[in-house]
Amino acid sequence: MDRLPSLGWDAALEAASLPHRAEGLVPGRVIEAQKDGYTVALARNDHPARLAGRLRHALSSRLDLPTVGDFVAVDAVAAGEATTVRAVLPRRSLLARKAAGRTSEPQALAANVDVALLATAASADFAPRRLERYLALVREAGVDPVVVLTKADLHPAVADLRRRAMAVAPGVPVVAVSALGGTGLEDLAACLGPAMTGVLIGSSGVGKSTLVNRWMGAPVQAVREIRAHDERGVHTTTARRLLRLPWGALLIDTPGLREVALAGTPGGLGSAFSDVEAFAAACRFRDCAHVTEPGCAVRSAVEEGALAPDRLDAFLRLGREMAFLARKEDVHQRLAEQRRWKEVSKAARRRRRADPDA
Repeated sequence: MDRLPSLGWDAALEAASLPHRAEGLVPGRVIEAQKDGYTVALARNDHPARLAGRLRHALSSRLDLPTVGDFVAVDAVAAGEATTVRAVLPRRSLLARKAAGRTSEPQALAANVDVALLATAASADFAPRRLERYLALVREAGVDPVVVLTKADLHPAVADLRRRAMAVAPGVPVVAVSALGGTGLEDLAACLGPAMTGVLIGSSGVGKSTLVNRWMGAPVQAVREIRAHDERGVHTTTARRLLRLPWGALLIDTPGLREVALAGTPGGLGSAFSDVEAFAAACRFRDCAHVTEPGCAVRSAVEEGALAPDRLDAFLRLGREMAFLARKEDVHQRLAEQRRWKEVSKAARRRRRADPDA
């Protein structure tokens, strides 16, 4: 039985795979990524896989590396054998962030995602500013977000937290759930239909693994008890995996994000701050920075109480951060291009010395 349709395979992917099929390759989907390789689901079986050296050398960015959720073309192998990833098929979406640490290089989190479940605990973990970053991250990828307030059984005023989350995420569904008690799970499951792909994103200890285990009906992810002093769990998930949920949906579970640094592309910022953007449409100047310009409708909205001051502060802060990262990335790309042309020139000189008459 061909499992590919249940993994999200469609007519567009089939058309994209035809040139690779002509070379004897077969399609599959990356369902797990480790440091030393991948697990790829093919039509009948799951196989360990490594990246072809030729493909690795042809990549222009880390974002071109296969990630969980990618559809790929691999060598045809027998059941139980390892295969080799030869090509990555076109993506319909890619979630990426700036890699943790001082580097500005982006890091892929998940590919071909339809819905992002943004998990934040209904406890001491609830942080509006972090939620804004999550929203900008997924909006930039063109992915629909759903805010998930986990551990709803631990907070005496979940309705108030839900209202606060809705204020940070205008127009975005906000679902309060308790994986232990079962509250809200059906409403959340309704956001993921059969063959749709969701990704579960959140910081360590917010209850993502407990939620996954409840949906799967088995302890597929390790969990640890919450800490009494701050009501937070402990980081347990260490690898990104694509899981097949019982009703046919697909879910990519991710390790807790220590940093939510954006990738330096501002496209998702306006969608994450649709309330700010709505007021900005009435600014006197089209390129208004909402700082000191006359006729700024955004600052007027803050002064009149129609827009919360911390929303504008967060919008400006994230905008500055993304602009800085974009400038930094431009410098890196320019230096990389200079190095590439330097190597090309050296190779040309070597050829001329080897064959002066050429």
